[in-house]
Amino acid sequence: MKTAHEPTTPLPALLRQAQLGDDQAMNDLLTRITPYVARICLSIAHDNSSDATQEALLAVYRGLAGLREPAAFYGWVRSVTVREAVRTAKRLGDAVPCSPVEARYEANPLDTVYINDVLERLSTAHREVLTLRVYGLNEEEMAETLSLPIGTVRSRLHRARRRFQEAWQPSAA
Repeated sequence: MKTAHEPTTPLPALLRQAQLGDDQAMNDLLTRITPYVARICLSIAHDNSSDATQEALLAVYRGLAGLREPAAFYGWVRSVTVREAVRTAKRLGDAVPCSPVEARYEANPLDTVYINDVLERLSTAHREVLTLRVYGLNEEEMAETLSLPIGTVRSRLHRARRRFQEAWQPSAA
């Protein structure tokens, strides 16, 4: 019977063990990343975030053997999670996959409120591309995640940024 790994087990060692088929290491690894995955899913899939979290963790479980570079683990998890959260939101009918502002560099907590208010006034398509950009996806990754041509993503991103700026700083009339 295998015992649980220490919470201080270095990530590369845990990854290696999980990739080699150690069920306990896989369980410990998934437990370690669950809060991170759940936070991303909540901002994208809202009411369906628990389903999205399960789908994302399952995708990580299935795809872990193919991860070649342990240093890229969290970036890969983020990419898998965003993709699964968007798919789940679309599949379960959550048409508002946004509210991304868990601002990493939050200076004023009220800014988060204002940013979320501005985002809620944007169209769903514009919120989607801005959310994916906040999570660090490039245009190619956004196109793949949203199943759109890259030109469409670029144009939505351009328009979304402009609409956000207009809503954030309304012109004095």
